Amino acid sequence: MNPSNRPGNAGPLVSELAADPDMSELVEMFVSELPARLKAMSEAMAGANYESLRRLAHQLKGAGGGYGFPSISTAAATLERSLLQSGLNPQGNAQALASIKRELDELVQLCNRARAA
Repeated sequence: MNPSNRPGNAGPLVSELAADPDMSELVEMFVSELPARLKAMSEAMAGANYESLRRLAHQLKGAGGGYGFPSISTAAATLERSLLQSGLNPQGNAQALASIKRELDELVQLCNRARAA
């Protein structure tokens, strides 16, 4: 594992595919699209649209690993799992809602650190 990709590291999160010339353009495109994905996720959370948030987390779970960011995939999977466990309705459960908010914040922080190389 690239040292920059270790959990708890606040430095750049570098794609494990950074050295692959065949993937560099695709990884750059993935990283450049992260802000739009994060905005959509934040809007879904703010609007209490938990199904949309789950779908976006699911998509990021699949894409993250495919572009060399397994920690993003793991964080997105954790968020998706929490949403499913809440029945996609955490509003009545303060603990579940707090957990989902925390997991989304952690995912956002990871994504904000993502770099193609």
